[in-house]
Amino acid sequence: MVLNKPIAVIDSGVGGLTVVQELLRQLPREEIVYFGDTARCPYGPRPQEEVRRFSYQMLDFLDQFEPKMIVIACNTATAVILEELQQINDKPVVGVIHPGVRAAIKATVLGRIGVIGTQGTIASGLYEKALKQIHPHLYVKSLACPDFVPLVEQGEYQTGKTYEIVRRSLLPLLDENLDTLVLGCTHYPILAPVIQDVMGEDVKLISSADETAREVSTLLFHKNMLSQKFERPEHLFFTSGDAEQFKRIAEAWLDMPVNVCQVSLAKQV
Repeated sequence: MVLNKPIAVIDSGVGGLTVVQELLRQLPREEIVYFGDTARCPYGPRPQEEVRRFSYQMLDFLDQFEPKMIVIACNTATAVILEELQQINDKPVVGVIHPGVRAAIKATVLGRIGVIGTQGTIASGLYEKALKQIHPHLYVKSLACPDFVPLVEQGEYQTGKTYEIVRRSLLPLLDENLDTLVLGCTHYPILAPVIQDVMGEDVKLISSADETAREVSTLLFHKNMLSQKFERPEHLFFTSGDAEQFKRIAEAWLDMPVNVCQVSLAKQV
């Protein structure tokens, strides 16, 4: 049955696990097949055509599992391929930008919103465009934080070094009188406690990962596509990089044992 097919989730690395964590919490009967392209992470500094090619390589690999829905759990890839993928697919495709935008607009009181993300996401301007399309009078301050993704991929997100890098990166936002900050990269929620400490308790953090999972849940419900399985789902995790390192981060973040397979995508077209 199509209803019992898995949800495919792709990301440039381990950041999409923040989406998976919420999917597991909200939709415990759904099966997940995940691909993290850790060998070629980060995507942020890469040319758009390269991001597009890498994303389709992951999707082509996961197609063997006949997923009923695709989640692009990478802001950079969402900016590059979401609209195209929605046009050519007969299955639902969800990205991570618009769910975060809607949550930020709902959360802000002052109308002053910050957006942090990779170089590619910030350069695309999609967050600011989407925010102002809904609410034209918002003040939006965007900032690329290229040092954040490597911290998460290396598993260094609870050290003094991490705090200093985050503090230094966010300095341009501290005098902007923001009341809402969009974590415009699915790696960033893993750094949320440090980001919150630096920004202060009066700034509301918006996780695009959390909001994306809510959108997936809503879509599956309204399209009558929720899984009918009663047995425990078997999730599959694939990475193009170090499977052991991916496994350590995944198990720590998801708080459950996971099996990870290493797959090389380098020779795929």
